[in-house]
Amino acid sequence: MSNLTPADVDAVCDLVDNLCGICWDSSKSYLIESRLSNIFKRSGCANYSDFARKVQANLLPQLRGEVIDAVTTHETLWFRDNSPYEALKHKIFPELIDAKAGTPYPKRIRIWSAACSTGQEPYSIAMTLADVVPDVHRWDVQIVGTDISPASVETASRGMYSEMEMGRGMDPQRLNKHFTKHGAQWKISDEIRSMCNFSTRNLHDPFAGFGPFDVIFCRNVAIYFTAADRKNIFTRMGQILHPNGWILVGSSESLTDVGPKWSPQFHCKANCYRPTLTAEAALALGVRR
Repeated sequence: MSNLTPADVDAVCDLVDNLCGICWDSSKSYLIESRLSNIFKRSGCANYSDFARKVQANLLPQLRGEVIDAVTTHETLWFRDNSPYEALKHKIFPELIDAKAGTPYPKRIRIWSAACSTGQEPYSIAMTLADVVPDVHRWDVQIVGTDISPASVETASRGMYSEMEMGRGMDPQRLNKHFTKHGAQWKISDEIRSMCNFSTRNLHDPFAGFGPFDVIFCRNVAIYFTAADRKNIFTRMGQILHPNGWILVGSSESLTDVGPKWSPQFHCKANCYRPTLTAEAALALGVRR
């Protein structure tokens, strides 16, 4: 184990903040050793301060993506916590479909899965929509999955999962309906895959030209950010969400500290939020809440 100096810890914490927006401090020095030591050893750097400086300056481009991948959390499973998908099925999707019925694009649905990791969340959303809309292949659906990790986005784009990955939350009925076996892996069906597209995105970067969305999933990622960064991100998400849209956050998360813009809507035990509307705005949109 290398001897981390306070300067080393500060340098790596600054690097993690700059690359990923994740708040590490001196109490997280153990994470530097556990997650970055192997990458550091291959860098040829004399110490972690030098390592952080070179990665930040992109002087080690081959390691930059590895650092991002090592720092970010990839804990995921199919239909994680289940309650958000129950809320989609029984509340959000039916209301969304009804609200769009009289619009110029009654079959257009746009959903963003922020911090989608290896794709289980956006594909779970797509399968839930397929449960609600039998002819979903005739609809104009885009479920955008983004993650800061290039490796995770590549895995999501392939739509191929191991037996172990499929065993984490996937029920036999959906497995048989939406997947086919390819050697030792399972491949997502073309119908579900066609609804989803994936790209790398840092949530701290501008959202210009992105959206608008009917539903945004931002679950279990903002908990790693500072309070100021959380407020900034959810404020900007509100700007690319339809006035009648929804944001779903993790089971332990809340937007009460972000400001009065968000109205809590608890359905099927899921933490759902909608933009706060005046009575006049709600009437103009035909919204009943």
